[in-house]
Amino acid sequence: MNVTKLVAALAACACLSAVWAAPKDKDADPQDKPAETGGERGDSGKFEPFKPESATGSGSVSVEGQAIPYQSVTGTLIIHPKGWDDVPRDPKTEKDNPPPGEGEPKNPNAEASMFYVAYFKTGNAGARPITFVYNGGPGSSTVWLHMGAFGPRRVVTATDRHTPAAPYSLVNNNYSLLDATDLVFIDAPGTGFSRIAGKDKEKAFFGVDPDAYAFTEFVTQFLTKYGRWNSPKYLFGESYGTTRSAVLINELQSERSIDFNGVILLSQIFNFDLSADRPSNNPGIDLPYQLVLPTYAATAWYHRKLSPERKDLEALLTEVEQFAMGDYARALAAGADLSPADRSAIAAKLHDYTGLPVDYILRADLRIDGGEFRHSLQGDQNITTGRLDTRFSGPDLDPLSQRAEYDPQSTALGSAYVSAFNDYARKELHYANDHAFKLSIPIFMTWSGLHQQPGQSRAPTSSEQGLNVMQDLANAMKVNPNLKVLLNAGYFDLATPFYEGIYEMHHLPMPANLQQNIQYKFYESGHMVYAKDTSLKVLHDTSVAFIRDTSAAPH
Repeated sequence: MNVTKLVAALAACACLSAVWAAPKDKDADPQDKPAETGGERGDSGKFEPFKPESATGSGSVSVEGQAIPYQSVTGTLIIHPKGWDDVPRDPKTEKDNPPPGEGEPKNPNAEASMFYVAYFKTGNAGARPITFVYNGGPGSSTVWLHMGAFGPRRVVTATDRHTPAAPYSLVNNNYSLLDATDLVFIDAPGTGFSRIAGKDKEKAFFGVDPDAYAFTEFVTQFLTKYGRWNSPKYLFGESYGTTRSAVLINELQSERSIDFNGVILLSQIFNFDLSADRPSNNPGIDLPYQLVLPTYAATAWYHRKLSPERKDLEALLTEVEQFAMGDYARALAAGADLSPADRSAIAAKLHDYTGLPVDYILRADLRIDGGEFRHSLQGDQNITTGRLDTRFSGPDLDPLSQRAEYDPQSTALGSAYVSAFNDYARKELHYANDHAFKLSIPIFMTWSGLHQQPGQSRAPTSSEQGLNVMQDLANAMKVNPNLKVLLNAGYFDLATPFYEGIYEMHHLPMPANLQQNIQYKFYESGHMVYAKDTSLKVLHDTSVAFIRDTSAAPH
């Protein structure tokens, strides 16, 4: 995959007063207080655009009938890029790129102020599990997981249609993970309330490896600040957050010697050459068409486009998976050598599983990418099918286009999340900051897809292949053979198809016996499986069971 295809795939992926009883920072005030912000220059006159912020609060959440009092901490940590040295230096000896023996190079000027909201259950200070939570993008804030899945308060949205405009309802989250683990929701550099500044700031933080390094620094600082080094530890990433998790867990364990108990993945993508977004840019690589086919079938089933209709979704998906890796794979591999008869037979079978017209499938050379499918499935009604969640639909922007031009699910939910979090952060979390909350940022023109895989002696200088972090997770599971992984995926997710995640897991380069450390759970929902209430409950229960099974600490 070249840089252009990687950028397209990433862009498409962007896709959340009790007494202080949690571990305290020495400067923490046990009473609710607003955040304190910093200036641009320190007393030394050096460039210091940020200072750590902190605002404390308290509350209680009822999780499946259990009342859980908690302390909240909303604030920022200052993160420096790779190459930063925290040992004070003599400015007289510092020079830019000095010759050997003539002083030391200057520290990188760039820095990030990374925003977080942490929730600590009252009692069991430092002994409970702690989970670091983030969305992906790249370029997305973590408002989705925070306000839609696991925070103590949750915004109410429509299940498969556009949520009406304000006022929005913010309710007790009956499925917060606070019954099993303390939670830290983190906004990536530049997103949400996080900010970056300094020379070459984009280069310092916008890229696969710089991003993972920033999160590694954040986790390390947080463990120290709140005394959580001896807590059972977990990562929870969604979408590109799963990509980040693979690199991050390897960095934490291999480079920092910080073993984690588990990694929870939601809507996984590790190998971007497998993406269903524009695989036509990578001719000769047909696997993406195979791995996305079960999602096409699930979507056609949901919208009642299959004839005859099928009642059992899981039975249908098992059948389609076998066809995708069998007859369909052989037909695609045959290329121009495929006989007309076999070509027609495969097209007819694809029609049976997708609901698309046989003539359209033949004109597409048996290869239909995600955008084409979304535009065509309900195209006779001038309706575009959702991408992050194919249960959602919306009016076509251009009925004559080849591919869908927007995602109805993203536009259906965005306003509710942004409005609810802005209100919640300032009124309930006491985060007195006038900065604009950035739901997401246009990061792709400055994002570096270069990645130094485990075992490589140096970072690559060009993207000769697509981003692939399968080696990172495999290495993390080898250096810590006790590490457990939970993969969650929605059947109606066309951004990161569920069968692609299965394929990636089954092809991790590691001993076969480590496969038993991976668990799977699938949902009749989309990318954000928690957008459906019944799926949120199952996601909560599955995650709680996973955490309790992999930690011996009190909850």
